[in-house]
Amino acid sequence: MATRGRDNTSFLIRLDQKFILIDCPGSVFQKIKRLGLDPSAVAAILVTHIHPDHIYGLPSFVHSLMLQDGIVQLLGSEETIHFCRNLLDLFELQDNKIKIRMDFVPLSNGQDFRIFPNLRITSFSVPHSSSSLAFHFHFEEEKKELIYSGDTPPHPPLFQKARGIDCLIHDSSAPSRFFRQYPSLSTVHTHPLELGKLSQEAGVECLIPCHFFGEVEFSLSEIREEIRKNFKGKLVIPKDFRKIRL
Repeated sequence: MATRGRDNTSFLIRLDQKFILIDCPGSVFQKIKRLGLDPSAVAAILVTHIHPDHIYGLPSFVHSLMLQDGIVQLLGSEETIHFCRNLLDLFELQDNKIKIRMDFVPLSNGQDFRIFPNLRITSFSVPHSSSSLAFHFHFEEEKKELIYSGDTPPHPPLFQKARGIDCLIHDSSAPSRFFRQYPSLSTVHTHPLELGKLSQEAGVECLIPCHFFGEVEFSLSEIREEIRKNFKGKLVIPKDFRKIRL
């Protein structure tokens, strides 16, 4: 759930003057403008999965660009792509009057693809929902790598891919005390104690926890403290509109 000071989770990756949007909740179009950036420069939207808090802003985003000539790639699992097509059709956002066009690209587990020539991305499945994908970004010119987990419980293959990685953005939904209170959370999300331990073992250079619950009361300092019990690398607790250089 969104809170007074924080919306649902999405990230904007900037490479030169073009952008990749990861997930599309809330008023993303307005938020990009608040950053002083041009929403029409979004070349692609990567959707991690089709739960409402990751996708409900998609129709509004497309509608806001309806008078712009151009193509936006929309990428996700086959299940996600099918859902997104139907969602946009509900609002008649693929009709001829809509100038912006969506290029739907279904992805499979372990698939490599490119949005920009110097950026290779690998999609891989994670165990949150049947539609879930994580994304491994290889910035070839900068020689940097980033993994974005999406929502997921601890998933050993993800941390194998993250060994020595420059940056890991990972689900860290709530302090461990809530996972002890609601054990089923451990099947779909990760708590900060475990995230810190696994990230330290993998040698992650910079860790960015995200997807903090709004349904329960806790301070982000509690997230930080639990991660720091095990993790010694660079730690960034993101706030809305925070800019982070890789």
